[in-house]
Amino acid sequence: MLQVRDLKVEVGGRLVVHGATFGVRAGEKVGLVGRNGAGKTSMLSVLAGEAPPAGGTALRRGALGFLRQEARPAGSGVDATALSHVLSGRGFDEAAVRIEKLRLAIEENPSDRNVARFSKAEDAFSQAGGYAAEAEVRRIVAGLGLSPDRIDLPVQVLSGGERRRVELARILFAGSDLLLLDEPTNHLDTDASTWLLNFLRSYRGALLVVSHDLALLDEAITRVLHLDEGEVVAYKGTYSQYRAARQRDEVRLAKLAERQAGEIERLASLADSMRGQTVKRARIAKSIDTRVSRLEAVAVTGPAKERRYRVRFPPAPPSGRLVLDVEGLTKSYGGPPVLDDVDLSVERGQRLLVMGLNGAGKTTLLRILAGETTADAGTVHLGHGVSKGYYAQEHEGITRGKDVLTHLREDCALPDQELRGLLGMFGLVGEVAFQDAATLSGGEKTKLSLAQLVAGRHNLLLLDEPTNNLDPPSREAVAEALAAWPGSMVLVSHDATFVESLAPQRVLLLPEGTLDWFSEDMLDLVELA
Repeated sequence: MLQVRDLKVEVGGRLVVHGATFGVRAGEKVGLVGRNGAGKTSMLSVLAGEAPPAGGTALRRGALGFLRQEARPAGSGVDATALSHVLSGRGFDEAAVRIEKLRLAIEENPSDRNVARFSKAEDAFSQAGGYAAEAEVRRIVAGLGLSPDRIDLPVQVLSGGERRRVELARILFAGSDLLLLDEPTNHLDTDASTWLLNFLRSYRGALLVVSHDLALLDEAITRVLHLDEGEVVAYKGTYSQYRAARQRDEVRLAKLAERQAGEIERLASLADSMRGQTVKRARIAKSIDTRVSRLEAVAVTGPAKERRYRVRFPPAPPSGRLVLDVEGLTKSYGGPPVLDDVDLSVERGQRLLVMGLNGAGKTTLLRILAGETTADAGTVHLGHGVSKGYYAQEHEGITRGKDVLTHLREDCALPDQELRGLLGMFGLVGEVAFQDAATLSGGEKTKLSLAQLVAGRHNLLLLDEPTNNLDPPSREAVAEALAAWPGSMVLVSHDATFVESLAPQRVLLLPEGTLDWFSEDMLDLVELA
């Protein structure tokens, strides 16, 4: 289904993949892993044919289903609804419209020709499963956690998480021979992730998935491709087996590299000791130099060890006791209210967790608090000396055509050297600072957005799923930094471990708008809400 030969991938002038050679056959389920910024998302785009390779080839056979990391479907169906968009994955939306037109043609003129055209189209539609298609779509979207009423709404009014689920549903419904999935469990709660896992287990086509969801990688795949420093290394087995094998490789290759370095140093010293003596010894020294060069050419370095980050948020500037006060907040997008008469307050140093199912209005609430969206009714009042920073789930603050360093310059007046140090704290090093921010991977965009929050020196953070797309070391570093930060927060997250580390004091339950004290018993609900 997928055959890759000597593939090279370039991003922002940097070669992030070189010499990758591998294949994925029908029935194989392969996980592509690596740190944020290693080039996984860019590589998937090349494999899907959406970007040209810098070298080599990627050959695909059969129908392709490609889920982008930041999927934002605008709607591909004959009408604007999410249902029509999913049905368009197999062309049933257009087929149904054509059958209806042929039926109307019979009413106007019941000729043998019109009847025959209608009968032929209806038979093809029925045999392809067209009459059962809507029921199948509703089963898939229900499995992915989208409530039944949401699938009938226009795609454009859905939240970012809902639109991503709709796009994933379209890809799964289309029945592709090859699936390339980039972070498919983003925005999925526990039940939806479990449903997806079961779907992938029974999938008979070829699967290549990028994910930081360790449970998905551990249970759904049979092989791992590790991408680091431009090189792809294959490991057989589950994610846990890959981790164990990679640790063994690190130990074995480190010992081999140490022995090789010792031999190179011994021979180089021996050659140096012979120079300047007799002609015969000089010839021997030259021969040893040749041997040293050969050893250096084949010397191993071993796998790069997993990078660790230490992130620090600056002290929160002083503010009044009451940081945020919201009364009667109401918002609608033309239908029933998304938010209805919501009240909340946040005091200095307090952390408020917002919980609710997808579509309950969590992102809408944060966008209103951030000033990105206007409420239909109600008031939002910031306390004395409050400076708010907003982390947007869809990275709306990242602008195409503007490099990474320029994004930080707009948030503070620090010298470029200090800004580069701030980027380095998040692992955004080297020439990445001058790369178009829109070309960053999802994890790198998350890190840039968090770096912007640090640069802004705020005392109120509005965080909408800030751990999405982060690799495990980065997620741990960000959690530790925010847990130690003394400022105020309004947080939306499905990451129970992350929420537990932040220890919120209050919780707002949507869509009811109920404000309560948070308890550890609620952690079981975090991944579900």
